[in-house]
Amino acid sequence: MFKIEDLKKQNLVELTALYNDLSKEIYEINTEFSITRKLEKPHLLRLKKKDRARVLTAINQNSKSQSEDQGKA
Repeated sequence: MFKIEDLKKQNLVELTALYNDLSKEIYEINTEFSITRKLEKPHLLRLKKKDRARVLTAINQNSKSQSEDQGKA
């Protein structure tokens, strides 16, 4: 579980890599579910989706603050 304060400290490249990793993990969990029709740890899907949403929020806030900084300069 990621905290938004920790995510805000990371740069855009790290956040994008983290977002891609989480998306891949979610895809693998969904694939496992579609094949077997059950998951060993179904709570992980919900947690990973929430983490991915936190990362995406941090990416958007980071890119928004960078664009504002460029506008001021």
